[in-house]
Amino acid sequence: MRILLHIIIFLILTIITQIGGILYLVSVLLIKRTANKRRIKRIGVFVGLYIIATFLIVPNIAPIFGREKIKETKFLKAHSIFFKIANRNYVRPELNKSLTKIATEFVNRNSGIKMIYLDANFPFINGFPLLPHLSHNDGKKVDVSLIYQDPNGQLTNKKPSVSGYGVYEMPTEKEYDQNPVCKKNGNWQYDFTKHLTLGTINKDIEFSEKGTRQLVELILKQKSTGKLFIEPHLKTRLNLNNGKLRFHGCQAVRHDDHIHFQLR
Repeated sequence: MRILLHIIIFLILTIITQIGGILYLVSVLLIKRTANKRRIKRIGVFVGLYIIATFLIVPNIAPIFGREKIKETKFLKAHSIFFKIANRNYVRPELNKSLTKIATEFVNRNSGIKMIYLDANFPFINGFPLLPHLSHNDGKKVDVSLIYQDPNGQLTNKKPSVSGYGVYEMPTEKEYDQNPVCKKNGNWQYDFTKHLTLGTINKDIEFSEKGTRQLVELILKQKSTGKLFIEPHLKTRLNLNNGKLRFHGCQAVRHDDHIHFQLR
């Protein structure tokens, strides 16, 4: 049972952070089973190793794998510290430059409004999955939040969920609804992110068509952008027409709670 527990912890930490599983095994090996208060000591060693690795070692090794941390600015921020602590904020340099350009131009048009990113990629190894995503495994992909407005119609930096995912801008009765189509075809996971909100917040805000359309257009304008995924009904509602706009497929999850875009 002890070995099984170690395996489970190793897998969970690896799935969430990529490096956490290895560091957990190191902490287990460093503190012997006969040590007093070994669990507390192991936790302490693990936390120390993880902080050092995440903030000092990994950022300097990741460029060997062609990736670097997203360079945050005053107007380009992670939705929460989780994405940085979990090492899910790595991209290729070209994508980093695009993010900076998009955020800068967006705030120039909308004073004080930030571009908020969610999951990007892990720092190492092409093909290593960043679950629950299907394709965030090569440094070329990033998710960003939709834009919202307050009750007065002014753009706001507030978002509707703690995690950044799972609160959908639902289709109206007159709009095409992709969700039941995908689920009817057996893709049960299509709206699974509704279970991953970690709580809903800022219930007074609403989706901003103008702000989101501006953000999408700025993303599409970048020469480096290869594809952008957004739910079909939002593509229609925002009157978007560009060859880079694609349907992500029923095997993925719905994209009316965030925007996904990637390099060519």
